[in-house]
Amino acid sequence: MPVLRSNTYDAIVVGSGITGGWAAKELTERGLRTLVLEAGPPVDPVHDFVEHLPPWAMPYRGYRNRRAMSHDQPVQQQCFFACDEWASKFFVNDRENPYTTPPDAPFAWIRGRHVGGRSIMWGRQVYRWSDLDFEANARDGIGVDWPIRYADLAPWYDYVERFIGVSGQAEGLAHLPDGHFLPPMALSCAEVAVRDAMQRRWGRARVLTIGRTATLTVPHGDRAPCHYCGPCHRGCSTFSYFSSLSATLPAATRTGRMTLRPNSVVERVLYDEHADRATGVRVIDAETRHVTDYRARIVFLCASTLESTRLLLHSKTSRFANGLANSSGVLGKYLMDHVFGVGAEGTIPGMEHEQLTGRRPTGIYVPRFRNIARGRQSTMRASHFVRGYAFQGAASRRGWQRGLDMPGFGAAFKASLSRVGLWQMSFGGFGECLPQAENTVTLHPTLTDTWGIPALTIRCVRGANEHAIIHDMQQSAVELLDAAGATEIQPYNEQLPPGLCVHEMGTARMGQDPKTSVLNRWNQCHDVSNLFVTDGACMPSSACQNPSLTYMALTARACDYAVRQLHDHVL
Repeated sequence: MPVLRSNTYDAIVVGSGITGGWAAKELTERGLRTLVLEAGPPVDPVHDFVEHLPPWAMPYRGYRNRRAMSHDQPVQQQCFFACDEWASKFFVNDRENPYTTPPDAPFAWIRGRHVGGRSIMWGRQVYRWSDLDFEANARDGIGVDWPIRYADLAPWYDYVERFIGVSGQAEGLAHLPDGHFLPPMALSCAEVAVRDAMQRRWGRARVLTIGRTATLTVPHGDRAPCHYCGPCHRGCSTFSYFSSLSATLPAATRTGRMTLRPNSVVERVLYDEHADRATGVRVIDAETRHVTDYRARIVFLCASTLESTRLLLHSKTSRFANGLANSSGVLGKYLMDHVFGVGAEGTIPGMEHEQLTGRRPTGIYVPRFRNIARGRQSTMRASHFVRGYAFQGAASRRGWQRGLDMPGFGAAFKASLSRVGLWQMSFGGFGECLPQAENTVTLHPTLTDTWGIPALTIRCVRGANEHAIIHDMQQSAVELLDAAGATEIQPYNEQLPPGLCVHEMGTARMGQDPKTSVLNRWNQCHDVSNLFVTDGACMPSSACQNPSLTYMALTARACDYAVRQLHDHVL
């Protein structure tokens, strides 16, 4: 069947989230006619963003329809901080999008299939990685060495930060490089007290700073600054926080060279064995089930870590019997997600006359302080783990909700809840997960999604190093609070399964050697030169910082390289 010219483009981008939006912007601004394919429906900020809709206007007063969610979103509802009555529409239907895990290795796969993807619901924390992270695998003899270093990515971090708008405070730490910051948001008085206490105890060895967030504090381009309303996961009508919908997709639209096609489920990447090239993708219309082939000179997979890998695994050919571009055999291996849900909280005495104003859309950040000296001998300590962790958290006055878990009865009890409570401070750890070949995703032999595409089986377990980090994170969180004079300190370990940090990475890693990696230093498949993967699947290690800023920088860098290769007739 002849391919219609209307189905032929210079580039195809699969996915419209954090990385897909960036690929769309960069490729169109560099002159390429680009088709962006999104598996889910369009999102209209005017009607779909309901951040100001009060609880009493909701059928379940902001809580969930438990019966419906248990039926349709049993996995997604575990994302407790975002999947509520307002925002559950931004999370997939688990019955339509099934997957399996072994009984002894649960994994919570949190997904958003709609235009903008998870860039609508993300936490917006953006931290650069350093060579402490890019050199870690080589230094420790774990996994494969990154094919790039900080110097390769630094100008692209600059480029991305200037466009998205990042508010934050420069701290001059080599292992957490500073960036291009808009004015920082303010610490609360309790957070200042904790910061100062930490400085008295540890000096610059342990630093508390305001969270670096992709949320505007001043006007930036045509986007307005944040007005501190708070419920960012419901969407942002003022486009004050960065998302594909607020920034990159509009930039691509302005070029006149982007075609955005929602409800387009990519079934496979098309591959010409004689030309040894990807020729395009096959798409199933999510509503009509009509199948269409689209052609392009280059293809960018930005569908999210596990979706991009699932697509490569399913796009097998006679040459690549175990998945497209998988001559190495490592496709689907080395899955990682940050250790999460561990820390401590306590009461900070004093300052009862101080009150918060507004709902600040970021917390505090304590950068990694374990194993930060360069060199193998300094990476181990008495607790016997490599790598490290950081803390995020915040201080706030306890509100009336404290009455849910405190004793009391009668008029005096109710009156006490009309006044704000004491200051509370929390530290929650984000720990590095090591790449292990046993943590895998594979295609299920019989289970398929609603569109007939094989589902994944996901296996991800934490090893001894992650458990040692968990133990140390909990102890350190208590130490930080104790140094600040906190009372009623309560350590916690929620024992969350992998996946709930929503920082899944790996399974199509970058590397120098085609025998041990899927992608090269430009996020280009070793085996298929016009096929690129720039989402979290490309990561050879996980560091402990939130990864989205690194995804964006890698995507912009890969697009620049791909377009130069096209212009030089290499691709």
